[in-house]
Amino acid sequence: MKTVIACLFLLLTSLVQAADLQRIVVSAPGPRNISYLPVDLIPAIGADKEEGVDLSILNTGGGGVALNNMVTKNADFAVAGVPAAMSLKSNGGEVVVIASVNDAPLFVLMVRADLKDKVKRIADLRGKVIGVNTGTKTSKTTSQQLGELLLKSAGVPSDAVRIVPAGQSWVEQSSLMITGAADAVVGDEPFASRLLEDGKVFFLAHLAQPATVKGIKGVNFLHAALETRPDVIANEPAKVEKMVRMMKKSLAWIASHTPEQVVDALGVKDGEERDSLIRALKAYPKAFSRDGKFSTAQIKETDIFFQSSLEKGAPGHGLSLNSLLNDRWAGRRN
Repeated sequence: MKTVIACLFLLLTSLVQAADLQRIVVSAPGPRNISYLPVDLIPAIGADKEEGVDLSILNTGGGGVALNNMVTKNADFAVAGVPAAMSLKSNGGEVVVIASVNDAPLFVLMVRADLKDKVKRIADLRGKVIGVNTGTKTSKTTSQQLGELLLKSAGVPSDAVRIVPAGQSWVEQSSLMITGAADAVVGDEPFASRLLEDGKVFFLAHLAQPATVKGIKGVNFLHAALETRPDVIANEPAKVEKMVRMMKKSLAWIASHTPEQVVDALGVKDGEERDSLIRALKAYPKAFSRDGKFSTAQIKETDIFFQSSLEKGAPGHGLSLNSLLNDRWAGRRN
């Protein structure tokens, strides 16, 4: 009887504690896309509970969808590529960038292995099917912007290929390559390297390998960042402060732990997925911001990248990332 009473007491205590937590919803691509691991880690390391928050993560197939979830108030915050946020702003969307998450973009242009004899350079993708992270009518994903910029640099107009949504998870991107539904994907790590190791793809360009993107402007742009709406900042600044603190705690935790500890915290059980994540984290030690601060150099690179990716007559010409930034909580660095 005492045991039953004790269990009921613990259950009631946990329910009361849960009721006291503030619910915050953040939408981000994933799950377990390396660029967005700091989001996945927030509840995994208890950073949300430390702030009195019950964080709910709404995973999507692309940054454009994550931003749309935020704009339509299905989420309070988004973590998405900054060029995608700039695309949204160009099309009239209300978005504010409040903290840096990445310190290096890790996109890969990968091609199906069976096309190796036919596709030797980016120009050979003319007439092919290209997968990019999923966007919306009002926000072109960073992946699509990069894909179009790479094609343009090789003399291939965007209407000379067929663009299809590739999502932003292992299941989505690997299925496109393995089934042959796409000829190439502007994809993400660790999925790209995992497919490469399995012999399913080869790389044409990788932002972490400067020689493969030589001559492409602004390739050191700020990729994933934390975003919100102006009304959230105006009406609930304490919520914004908590969200930025949670993100900064996650970034600091990654910086002070090994790749193995990061993957353990995420609870990855599948052996192949675990190994691919550990290898990727070791290969890209500078993937994440350490403190969430905005870098002056990255802001400049992001402006160059975004402007270079725009088609003639498209909205957004002259737009600067500075017009979207609110560094009140994260701060800046040179």
